[in-house]
Amino acid sequence: MTTGPPAPHGAGPVPDEPHGSAGPAPAPVAGWPVPPAGPAQPWNGPYPGPPGPPPRRPGLFSLRPAPPPPPHRWGIGAFVVVEAVFLGVSLLVGYLVPTSGSINGILVALVVPTVLAAITAVVLTWWRGNGPALDLGLRWSWDDVGIGLVIGFLGLLLTVPAALVYAAIVGPEGATTAVGDIFAGVRTSWPMALLVMFVVVVVAPFCEEIMYRGLLWGAVAKHIPNRPVVIYLVTTLLFAFAHFELTRTPLLFVVALPLGLARMLTGRLGASVLAHQMNNFLPGLALALMLVGVVEV
Repeated sequence: MTTGPPAPHGAGPVPDEPHGSAGPAPAPVAGWPVPPAGPAQPWNGPYPGPPGPPPRRPGLFSLRPAPPPPPHRWGIGAFVVVEAVFLGVSLLVGYLVPTSGSINGILVALVVPTVLAAITAVVLTWWRGNGPALDLGLRWSWDDVGIGLVIGFLGLLLTVPAALVYAAIVGPEGATTAVGDIFAGVRTSWPMALLVMFVVVVVAPFCEEIMYRGLLWGAVAKHIPNRPVVIYLVTTLLFAFAHFELTRTPLLFVVALPLGLARMLTGRLGASVLAHQMNNFLPGLALALMLVGVVEV
């Protein structure tokens, strides 16, 4: 038999503890519950099952709008500023740069206002928001390539017949675009014609998507939150009117429908930019061929 630890001064002997006993439970600390002492109890709760399939990402094939971006501090006023930059620079360039019959002047008039307006939109998101990647959806994803190609191709199946119907209604002269009217009668070399095509097919869609499916989309979403379909329709309508070609407004609305759909489903600009560029490819090619005298448009 063993004896317990020595007792404090003035206390009696400490009895031996039974073998395997856990001893008395410690006194609970105030405000902190302590379970009673004793042998461990078996777990009777449910055990985690095997992992299920990952959640489906929002996108084209999920047919669900992408989640909204984080809140920002800019709204419709930011778009008004960008549109004012575009119109003001357009007037200034038109006053300072001769465009009548000058391919260089026409290119400056096409590129400078659009690029400066897009840059202004990006700067505003840095200044008053979370930056262009979050606020405008200006970030890269390989998913956007496939989605943009699919929506761009399906969009052509919609916009080409719509353009033919529009031309049949208004006639050949009324079916021309503002850009086509500016280049009417101008002839140039192949390198310059291809540069014009690059501006129409690549540069202009990229800048316009930043302005409309980027900044305007975010501004409308700030005032009409959690209504992606309403945002889609409102921005599509404003895009059609913002070109200031009233006779072509219905056609521009139809053209913009697939572009806004790509933006709504992905939450990014990559797919809508690619779909927009696909839509502009045939008009850009026709314009280049007209500039070198191969075809008459």
